[in-house]
Amino acid sequence: MALISAGILVFRRVNNQPEFFLVHPGGPFFVKKNEGFWTIPKGLLVGEEKPLAAAMREFAEETGIELRFGIEEFIPLGTVTQKGGKLIHGFAIEFDLDEKAFKSNTFLLEWPPKSGKQREFPEVDKAGWFALDEAKRLMNEAQSEFLNRLDFV
Repeated sequence: MALISAGILVFRRVNNQPEFFLVHPGGPFFVKKNEGFWTIPKGLLVGEEKPLAAAMREFAEETGIELRFGIEEFIPLGTVTQKGGKLIHGFAIEFDLDEKAFKSNTFLLEWPPKSGKQREFPEVDKAGWFALDEAKRLMNEAQSEFLNRLDFV
């Protein structure tokens, strides 16, 4: 069975142009990877969790920023399937957050491999706002479809 995740695409308008808040995965495997690896803050659904609830939880975990909006304020963006088969439910919301407030949770990983040493890494190591063209260039290819699904883009 395919893994199922959910995430939130936060956007704002600057000089009447949209900008999108994206995150870069942390850990040693993504240190030198940039284009095609940025994503919306997202994560796996837990148990019977609803996609929007999972997306809001994961956004807070990966950014340290809680989105306190009602369900009706989110724009459903449907789903996309990534190359590895993971299904991503996407939601969008217009909100101007301060990327400097970003603080990711962490995870433990044996590093270097087979060393027996556990190291702690941030789940997300960078976050920022990007104009449409740059967001499309940086984003995971499948997730960039979420940008196309917003009416004003």
